[in-house]
Amino acid sequence: MSSRRRFRALIGAPIALLLLLGACGDAATDSVQVGYRGTALEQNYDHGDLKAKFAQVKIPAPPPPAGESPPGPLPWQNVQVLNDISVAEFNRTMIAMSTWVAGTGNCAYCHNIANLAADTLPNGKPLYAKIVARRMLQMTRNINGNYAQHVKNTGVTCYTCHMGKPLPNGLWFYSSQTDYLRHYLDRDGARVITQGVTPTNDNRSSVKAAEWTHALMISQSRSLGVNCTYCHNTRQFASWQEAPPARVTAYHGILMLRDVNRNYLAPLQPVYPAVRLGAMGDAPKAQCVTCHNGAYKPLYGAQMAKDFPALWGRADWNGVPFPGLGAPRGGAADSAAAMPAPATPATPAPAPVAPKRSSARPVPPNSAVGAAGGTN
Repeated sequence: MSSRRRFRALIGAPIALLLLLGACGDAATDSVQVGYRGTALEQNYDHGDLKAKFAQVKIPAPPPPAGESPPGPLPWQNVQVLNDISVAEFNRTMIAMSTWVAGTGNCAYCHNIANLAADTLPNGKPLYAKIVARRMLQMTRNINGNYAQHVKNTGVTCYTCHMGKPLPNGLWFYSSQTDYLRHYLDRDGARVITQGVTPTNDNRSSVKAAEWTHALMISQSRSLGVNCTYCHNTRQFASWQEAPPARVTAYHGILMLRDVNRNYLAPLQPVYPAVRLGAMGDAPKAQCVTCHNGAYKPLYGAQMAKDFPALWGRADWNGVPFPGLGAPRGGAADSAAAMPAPATPATPAPAPVAPKRSSARPVPPNSAVGAAGGTN
């Protein structure tokens, strides 16, 4: 090969690569400072990647608002949780739930159509889907009412995890591969710090414990689609004082998951049929990816819960479930017998925005686990 051809080959390859990369879409990147200056606490957000993921999120439009109908009494029997709302609000919540979980707006997924009040099928077998859904309503109310440190003013709905499917993503069961996820169930602390080499009764740190902690952190990073510096200062991983505020938010998320798994999901084991249980007979449990699905905010912060006061479940609820968002949207008076039309899919309006800059010093967390609550 002549020197001129060799030169063209050497120059042509990088140019072709650049052209190929440029054709992949929006290659711009945002760098957002999430901690103190000079500590390299930054997150990089790729525009093209964010757009592709955001385009996959489809938020169902809410049913028409219930208006000003007063709460109860409900004309139905065996309503154990949603018995503190109006008939119109009850109807629209049921319609929305069937769409969020069954994906078809089919009431038969949870109910015996011949007897909506029954907890059993016509053949006498238990309606486990209805019993589980009832407990999930209690769980949702507990999260929205007691875990503002984690869900903030956004809240959660059934759709946050289910996204139109009967089973959410990321459900886990007992196994040697998922042992590190028991941090979200019955194990406290993921910190591995040792001042010595040899394990002793006073030094319980081990290579296995370090592996579990590393696996847990990597799973959290992937669940949110972020780097380690989203929650940590890499010059001192253990320091709360030098960490971004997101670490405190994540800590309350861990407390929330422990509450959810201990008091709501794991105890449902006797209710499920064998096909829904793990190899060791345990019920499905949740982890970070169950809600986040690879996004630093579930559904990229879509505030669905503000349209469903029945999922708020706060005793002192005054018609404004989330501060700063105003009262629920009003509408024409509803008839107690009127059923709103099923929700129709709609694409989310706002584009995803990278988290705002913050330099606030986080407060060291408490060790208390939130209490369970709620009532269907």
